[in-house]
Amino acid sequence: MKKLTAIILSCLIVASATGCANNVPTEKSAQSSSTSTSNTSSTKYKAGTYTVKTPGMKGEMTVDVTFSDSAITGIEVKDHKETFGIGYGLDTTPIEVIPQQIIDTQSLDIDVVTGATLTSRFLAGAVSKAVEQAGGDVKTLNEKRERPVAKDETYDVDVVVVGGGSAGLSAAIEAAENGADVLILEKQGIVGGATTRSGGKLMANGTETQKAQKIEDSNKQMFDYLKSIGGDYINDEKLNAFVEHSLETFNWMVDMGVKVKDVEPIHSSIPTWRVHNVVGAGGMTDGHGGQIIVPMMEKYKKVDGDIVYNVTANELIVNENKEIVGVKGVKPDGSKVTVNAKSVILATGGYASNKEMMKAYADFTDNYNTQVPKGNVGDGIAMANAVGAQIFQNPSVQVVYVSFTSGVGINEESGLIVSEDGKRVVNEYTYQFHVGDALRKENSNVAYYIATSNDPNKTVQYAMTLDSTVSANSIEELAKLINIDEKTLKATVDRYNELCKKGTDDDFGKPADKMIAVEGEKYFAIQLNPAVTVTYSGIVTDLGSHVLDKDNKPIKGLYAAGETAFPGLFGTEYPGCGVAISSGSYYGRVAGENAAKGQ
Repeated sequence: MKKLTAIILSCLIVASATGCANNVPTEKSAQSSSTSTSNTSSTKYKAGTYTVKTPGMKGEMTVDVTFSDSAITGIEVKDHKETFGIGYGLDTTPIEVIPQQIIDTQSLDIDVVTGATLTSRFLAGAVSKAVEQAGGDVKTLNEKRERPVAKDETYDVDVVVVGGGSAGLSAAIEAAENGADVLILEKQGIVGGATTRSGGKLMANGTETQKAQKIEDSNKQMFDYLKSIGGDYINDEKLNAFVEHSLETFNWMVDMGVKVKDVEPIHSSIPTWRVHNVVGAGGMTDGHGGQIIVPMMEKYKKVDGDIVYNVTANELIVNENKEIVGVKGVKPDGSKVTVNAKSVILATGGYASNKEMMKAYADFTDNYNTQVPKGNVGDGIAMANAVGAQIFQNPSVQVVYVSFTSGVGINEESGLIVSEDGKRVVNEYTYQFHVGDALRKENSNVAYYIATSNDPNKTVQYAMTLDSTVSANSIEELAKLINIDEKTLKATVDRYNELCKKGTDDDFGKPADKMIAVEGEKYFAIQLNPAVTVTYSGIVTDLGSHVLDKDNKPIKGLYAAGETAFPGLFGTEYPGCGVAISSGSYYGRVAGENAAKGQ
């Protein structure tokens, strides 16, 4: 490792029972870490190559497994549909790591890649099937194998970045390019965090992509729009700095190798197109953020950055002068990691996977879905709070109400949507996060899209063919089936139909061409469940990404960027895809430069 020395303090425990984490300590030692505990059983095989088809995360996976008469000698994934940056694409992702681990250990008791657990297990399952076909002893290969003795580790660096998502990688790259010896502590077995799972979008103005489509945009237009959504929650100086540097940040990513294919509108009701899609992305789709993260990780390696995986940071180190001089963490095997550093940058993401923290927002806590990693539980906020940082509690989170079976709710469907009480609460033809926030304010655990066969939306038409969609011959009967007061739902539908016939939405201002009456021989209620991705509460920082205390003074040695430090950049609604990644990257770069220079 470049300038990075691990000082072994003491032996703790033997990690004998946990096949649930990739215990690779650093990238440099990844290839050799599993070879010391190989399975020495005398399993016999029918030599040859066996092809296995097995489920994957997003479709069938085809794996060729080759055997000699006494060993597994080759594993090759021939075809798959796994997510780039999660299932494959990095030197720590499952398709790159798991085959060699199985060959080295001659064992199916694998260390799964945290953050890509299912892909890891699907791949191991394919090998297990091949072992059966080759006449091998699957039971023996699944026996628990001995792991290396877990040892505490200490590192001494200039800058430590906690979290390897887009903000953390931006900070780490910038710090390294400014001459610092940098280490990232990553909670998962792969980098990327919520960014990899996202739709892979960036927000900027004045780009060549916009110019190619003759789209006129400016810093003022972008600022005015974001300010109009965020309102009084916006710190004008912080938002303005991001907007003014949005093109620079965008070009920095493109120069790094992020490939942008096109630009699209935030919503068809919002005219300026400034949401930029990476290759493969477009519309409301997920799982394309690897096109951002993988080039960033490649860049980080080129600047000789180091990374330690599977470390949950849990404590900031404070000296006698109340300066932050490092961070402590723990690995899944119980061993402790201590990093002594001149500066610490917190980039741990949000807390959408923390149900206790989510209880502050609505009763939907037990009913919501989130695509962010399970480790996004607010670690950075907790650590900063413990050293006296100023924490801002936003009254909302990014929430969209969507059908998990049909996708209704995210494709600009504009028919009648009611809360769980049967009331209409919003203009349905607005950005889905505005619709979601209105329903959240009603404390609605679920919502329902009420439709009949005359609805023009393809997703709605598809939803009406599903057995899981509730249907009835009357609104009153439909209300009973979805446990809504009959009179309330009937009154809501009657009022909506009245406004449709009038041609003017006097209640919420929806355009006349989107007002289509709910009339037909059969009525459908498509259930919409809350889904949360971005959280807005967090650490208060200044323009230099310094963490501020309760007196608005910087805490020396401590910086933060990305979702853990979003106060001042968001209101109660998410203003458009790409804002989180782009703003996090900008302020990550600011944090990295200032941390490296000690400013």
